[in-house]
Amino acid sequence: MASAQVDQVMRTKIDTACITAEAFTKLYYESVDKKRHQMARLYMDNGLLAWNGNGANGKDEIQKYFQELPRSEHNITTLDSQPIVDDAVSSQLTFLIQVSGTVRFGDTPMKPFQQTFMITAQGDKWKIVSDCFRLQDGIF
Repeated sequence: MASAQVDQVMRTKIDTACITAEAFTKLYYESVDKKRHQMARLYMDNGLLAWNGNGANGKDEIQKYFQELPRSEHNITTLDSQPIVDDAVSSQLTFLIQVSGTVRFGDTPMKPFQQTFMITAQGDKWKIVSDCFRLQDGIF
């Protein structure tokens, strides 16, 4: 493939990653804040969750983990997404999404957070392969 064609293919993948990230994160944070009972449907059967150093493996454990969290309110301030190169994921359409913002759990004050998702296409749905969430508690 000529260099110009490769560049265009990559630009298209980047554009798709950005559009997908906007729609996916809107759905994700609406679900985690208002429809927590439906979180498992966003994860692959063998999805991984790392939440402030705690882990859950598989969508059933992940669902249980979310059910035990206090109610939340997320506000997104930054969103970035990029495609994962074909060789690394056996040509499976996969994106890395990075999010930051603030979150309130229960009646606690708002705190900054960072979250990184790896999502992949499964049929006509996007599913979370891995999810890493971190609260940012102060400066080190």
